[in-house]
Amino acid sequence: MSQPSRSNRGRRERNGEQRPPRDDRWSSPDSSSSRPPYYPREADRPPRHQRDMRQEEHHDSRCTNICSRRGIVLIISVLTNALVLICVVAAQVVTSGMSAMGGMSSFDINTNFNLQGTELQQVRELDMQYSQMRAPGIYCGVAFSLTFGVVSLLFVVAGNKPAYRMSQKLLVGALAFQAVGAVVYVVAVGLYLHFVIKVNSTDVCKRREILYRRNGYTWMNCDVSGGDAAVALFGLITAILYAAGTGLTVQTIRGLKRYLEEKRRRDAEKRQSGGTNQSAPLRAETTSV
Repeated sequence: MSQPSRSNRGRRERNGEQRPPRDDRWSSPDSSSSRPPYYPREADRPPRHQRDMRQEEHHDSRCTNICSRRGIVLIISVLTNALVLICVVAAQVVTSGMSAMGGMSSFDINTNFNLQGTELQQVRELDMQYSQMRAPGIYCGVAFSLTFGVVSLLFVVAGNKPAYRMSQKLLVGALAFQAVGAVVYVVAVGLYLHFVIKVNSTDVCKRREILYRRNGYTWMNCDVSGGDAAVALFGLITAILYAAGTGLTVQTIRGLKRYLEEKRRRDAEKRQSGGTNQSAPLRAETTSV
């Protein structure tokens, strides 16, 4: 089969004939189809504002909404509430004296303290009375810090969407909660320190301090302990965080109102123009607050 084709090619070359050039269009892999290649027209592509909105939705689907400035402040406030809770419990354990240490299984109260007889019995009774006097402080402190920590965590979880997709009631609720929390935490810290100082100024604490100091335990005194000071410190830090969160939430609500007004204005212009003109996409600047 190859010999006749070669002879024909040689005959054409002797007669001066040239082979016509091949058309590259028919040598393509799609040579079986007679239609030209399809290129999408500009009208077939989605509008630019739709593409921008898709990119914006893809960007907003990440954790950037929770990790905004407002979300970070709430996350830190959850941590400080947990620290307040831990310090309240630690302060109660440290100041309970032998009544708390005696509950430990590996602690022998008779061998670790130089107290015997009547003094040992008096110390146990005074420790028990002192712990009961401080009990309202630990109960209120645990309930207070736990409540604020859980509510703050709920607002963090609820803020996983952009601000323009969140309910305005939720933003107003977060604003009210943080504003009230900033004030209430300052008042709570003042009441807690007043309660601790009042308990430490009682005769029970004074007699207890004398018994411990007589046996060389000077650290068990009627001053404000380090645990109580830590409670006050982290409580004030939490109040500052709630105040900062209040300011950021106010800024977010204002930005959201501007965004909604601009959206309504553009929708009205679009209805007036019959929807022929495509406006630029709206940018929700409130998502970064």
